[in-house]
Amino acid sequence: MLTKRIIPCLDIKNGRTVKGVNFVNLIDAGDPIVLAKQYADLGADELVFLDIAATLENRGTTLDMVLKVAQQVNIPFTVGGGISSVAHVNALLKCGADKVSINSSAVKRPELINELSEKFGSQCVVVAIDAKQVDGEWLVHLAGGTIPTAINLFDWAKEVEQRGAGEILFTSMNHDGTKAGFANKALGKLATEVNIPIIASGGAGSVQHFIDTFVEGKSDAALAASVFHFGEIPIPDLKQALKNNNIPIRL
Repeated sequence: MLTKRIIPCLDIKNGRTVKGVNFVNLIDAGDPIVLAKQYADLGADELVFLDIAATLENRGTTLDMVLKVAQQVNIPFTVGGGISSVAHVNALLKCGADKVSINSSAVKRPELINELSEKFGSQCVVVAIDAKQVDGEWLVHLAGGTIPTAINLFDWAKEVEQRGAGEILFTSMNHDGTKAGFANKALGKLATEVNIPIIASGGAGSVQHFIDTFVEGKSDAALAASVFHFGEIPIPDLKQALKNNNIPIRL
């Protein structure tokens, strides 16, 4: 059985790690380079580094910071934010990224998923999906959650798998930053709709929430930010608790 993964997420704006609630009211959470090394040392399985302002500011992810973070870690490292071309991905991989995460650019031009998976392999391509439950339907949102669409989460997830995505990073905007638990019902449905790994994001607030998303949500990995950034859940303690609950995890 594949082990489940714990993934700290570093949302970057103006060179600093930030964290908000429901995608707004951002507060400073520290230096991303320091945090990246700290998480690698503490036993995180992977890192996700998202330049959250890149799409809104119509630019690519800052290569210099990617290089600095990559020099500090020895675990798989995913980079996202404003990625829209094969050339940009090539530059990010040369700076040390292991995978890339695409979101708005994939919705606007779905062929990008095909192009990246054909050039770099599906294992390199993570499609991030930010979705919000509106009147009972999960709808995809773009540009850091600021632009709603009429695209159904589950339909889009199936399409990105068919186009060659290797993983899906699903963030529930309803749950983001609330610390009330992951969107396990939606995650469980996603797990039955697609055959690629699903990373759960949005809502982590306790150790039990991680247990629940692996069991009820059938998630392959769980991503969180503030509970790690502010020391509320130490990663070694979390992983031991998961092991104690018979969840396969790498200690």
